[in-house]
Amino acid sequence: MIPFFNGAQVREAVSPERALEAVRDAFIAYARGEWTMPPKVYVPAYPEGDFRAMPALGAGHALLKWVTSFPGNPAQGLPTVTGLVLLSDATNGMPKAALDAGAVTSLRTGAAAVLAAETLGRADAETAAVIGAGVNGEAAAQTFIARGRHVQLWDLDRARAESVAERLGAEVAPGRDEALAADLLVTVTPGKNILLEEGSLLPGQHASLMGADGPGKAEIAVEELARVRVFCDDWEQASHNGELVHAVEAGRLQRDDVTELGSVLAGEAEGRRSNEEVTVFDSTGLAIQDLAIALAAVQHLDDLDLPMFDL
Repeated sequence: MIPFFNGAQVREAVSPERALEAVRDAFIAYARGEWTMPPKVYVPAYPEGDFRAMPALGAGHALLKWVTSFPGNPAQGLPTVTGLVLLSDATNGMPKAALDAGAVTSLRTGAAAVLAAETLGRADAETAAVIGAGVNGEAAAQTFIARGRHVQLWDLDRARAESVAERLGAEVAPGRDEALAADLLVTVTPGKNILLEEGSLLPGQHASLMGADGPGKAEIAVEELARVRVFCDDWEQASHNGELVHAVEAGRLQRDDVTELGSVLAGEAEGRRSNEEVTVFDSTGLAIQDLAIALAAVQHLDDLDLPMFDL
């Protein structure tokens, strides 16, 4: 009998703060080679969107996430991200749980955005802002709040930003420029338009770039990436399908120019070097993060009334 976690049950089992802790541990385990992650597979269905297959192995478990990204879906009343996460026992191959992929994705996206901001931002950072008030932007704002930070939201759809801000107890930024000037900035947009042009990031600022997680997307100009200190979740993935690919193809960034966040968390690489340094984190979304959330969720199997399915 296999338990299934719907979206609400995933969020009930794993709080934003617990998600951040789990994702931190996953980054460290991956950096140390204790967890493994074959490359993400994209199955394009353009121009509408794409499907992604994401496997991972760690802590005695294997995971596969089959997930979508269809940016035009909200206009049809459908979610942008949907799919399933399958968790198996790595000692015998038996399935252990299935989980809603949208909820797992939003939790780990919010966790990774704020984890990077806390790790790479200035110690005296005061202001935080999230650009984009969709499902994943809301998760990032909620994670900031769970960590005790006041956060501002900005979205092209002001009504959506106001609705999310009211629900979370956040604030709507007076304008986009004010949000973009925050000490700790998270961008969670569809990645169709450049938000950060050359010279736009301020001394001492940090930006977690969460929107450019596939081919053709970008939230920051190549010239700005080349000007600042760059971190990523995984070099191989980010340099082929993330924010970095444009700068790599242009010859502006090479492997030695980019530090993986997990290496910083594991104490194997240097993070921020001064209060004046500008840091950015390119997130493409890793299966190890999904594994971390799934493992955190199944710890609460006995606390939830979950539907069970017989294979």
